[in-house]
Amino acid sequence: MNEMPETSVPQPATQPAAAPAHARLHAPSSPVALVALLIAALALAAAAWSWSDSRERIRDLKTELGRRLAESGKDVSETHLLARNADDAVRQVSEKVAHIESQMATSQQQQLSLEALYKDLSQGRDQWALAEIEQVLLTAAQQLQLAGNVKAAIIALEGADTRLQRLNKPQFTALRRAIAADLANLRAVPSLDEVGASARIEALVARHASWPLASAQGSEAAPAPRTSAASNLGQELWAELKRLAQIRRIDGNEAVLLPPDQAYFLRENLRLRLLSARLALLSQDQAAFRADLNAVSQMLGRYFNTRDAGVAAALKEVKRLTSLQIARKLPGIDASLAALEAYKGNP
Repeated sequence: MNEMPETSVPQPATQPAAAPAHARLHAPSSPVALVALLIAALALAAAAWSWSDSRERIRDLKTELGRRLAESGKDVSETHLLARNADDAVRQVSEKVAHIESQMATSQQQQLSLEALYKDLSQGRDQWALAEIEQVLLTAAQQLQLAGNVKAAIIALEGADTRLQRLNKPQFTALRRAIAADLANLRAVPSLDEVGASARIEALVARHASWPLASAQGSEAAPAPRTSAASNLGQELWAELKRLAQIRRIDGNEAVLLPPDQAYFLRENLRLRLLSARLALLSQDQAAFRADLNAVSQMLGRYFNTRDAGVAAALKEVKRLTSLQIARKLPGIDASLAALEAYKGNP
């Protein structure tokens, strides 16, 4: 486009020189030449205008292209900056994610360690509780077998059940059921006030020294009031003579034959019999208990004054004590011990 206007511009300058000769040779065709010349001039002007317009457009296009390229470069720079910032943000996020993952892994390890520690502590606490309960059950069994103490066994089993209730673990259900069954059997046993019976025997032991013997009983005549020394002299002599010899009615003659130095041994024998009955009561020996009390009753009726209020009350108390049923068939706690051993074998 730039070369075509430059070659077409010099042509009008060469034509005027040849125009007169050509006009002279071809006079009749001069209007055609003028029209052609005019057309050529118009074409030349159009070409010049087109070239100028094209140049302006090209310049505008170059300017617009440069502006757009500049804007594109700016956008590219901004894009690069944004991409770099995005890369930095992604890197920071990745670092944070890695840090969080590391913390999560550490937390998981700590959680696993805590769970293992809690499991160990829980197992240790359960084992410690089982050891305490086993000791309590063994103590209750000893109380039943050796002393026949039902109340102590019931208290021990209730304490073991309370301990298991505080733990609130389902694996102890079978053990609690066995303890409940043994408690029901123990509570069904008839109660005996061993302490009260023992205290009653001790009261008899404390009073035995005050009971009068049958050999010491007698009735002394009441002295008559003296009116005068001469008139009562015969009465006093008669009273003294009656005191020298007395006739008494007794069931046997053993008490009369007891010398005064053997009264002490009689009372000590009575005391030992009462203490032996007390020991038989504590050991729940029904035969020995009744044998000792029967011996005490016989000694009281044979050697002591049964008309004395203290001796009569003692005989009644001994009779009531003899009627006590101290021998009881006590149930064991085998179910609780078996359930405990089963749990220890299969924890």
